[in-house]
Amino acid sequence: MKNPLYPLCAFLLTGCCATHPTPQRYAWVTGLKPEKAARYEDLHAHPWPSVNQMIKACHIQNFSIHEREIDGKLYLFAYLEYTGKDFDADMKRMAADPETQRWWKETDPCQSPLPDAAAKGKIWSDTKEVYFLK
Repeated sequence: MKNPLYPLCAFLLTGCCATHPTPQRYAWVTGLKPEKAARYEDLHAHPWPSVNQMIKACHIQNFSIHEREIDGKLYLFAYLEYTGKDFDADMKRMAADPETQRWWKETDPCQSPLPDAAAKGKIWSDTKEVYFLK
């Protein structure tokens, strides 16, 4: 006679051992206006909970922004991992969120887009991944 718990055990083991899809990695760069750097850093030292919730709701994890001075100019580098199925749709969802729009009204004036992004009416310039070690 077959053990009645076998199907349940098989299901549980399959679920426990299932692998999660590899996140898609994205990174961008933009300038930071020196006179606005302290404001930008303060905003990110105290992020709005609703903005963080929206970021997570849009399937973003391991999101970080780094600052670097190069030749007397400040730059920001952003990195995130996306675990959803439709990046463009999730980014549109985020952009439509009133709290995120209000947040961007605070952060966007602090940033200084690079020429390629500015030409497209964007803040952040795309980057190309050239190396990844897992």
